Amino acid sequence: MSKLIYHVAVSLDNFIADQGMIEGDINNSSFLFDGEHVPDFLSDIQKYDAVLMGGKTYEFGFRFGAKPGEPGYKGIKHYIFSNSMQFDSNEEVELIREDALGFIENLKQKEVGRIWLCGGGELAGSLLENKLIDQLVLKVNPIIVGKGIPLFGSVKAHLKLELMDIKQYSNGVIKTTYNIIYV
Repeated sequence: MSKLIYHVAVSLDNFIADQGMIEGDINNSSFLFDGEHVPDFLSDIQKYDAVLMGGKTYEFGFRFGAKPGEPGYKGIKHYIFSNSMQFDSNEEVELIREDALGFIENLKQKEVGRIWLCGGGELAGSLLENKLIDQLVLKVNPIIVGKGIPLFGSVKAHLKLELMDIKQYSNGVIKTTYNIIYV
């Protein structure tokens, strides 16, 4: 069975996007986009065999020149979950309009390797409720944003976590890796 890993940047108050990111203006975002954690992240994502994204997360790349149907990350199979987007699927990017939970459950059974859940919060919340996320890798930014997109959307999670790894960077970002223990 494949391992589904929610690997995402988060504020100390558990938001994966602040108002600047929601509005598409990363220059007004409090999240840290520079520092030694960035090359580590780029190295980490090369270890994934597939990436899952909600439509809003995928569309975020359009603000920086990406086009519908193009991969956001080269060399990784993309599965985009959206009922409103329109583009033709291809070898690199597949648009999924069917039930996300059923599709992801089947994908995990196919043993495609390591699956990266890139975002968004609502998709993560529904996957968590259905016990489909195996691990959390949180790049905790030293910020409190007050509002934005919550880590698990509207789902209020109650979980036990097993700390597997922790790494601190000089800019204050802390990368934690937890296995999820469903009770």
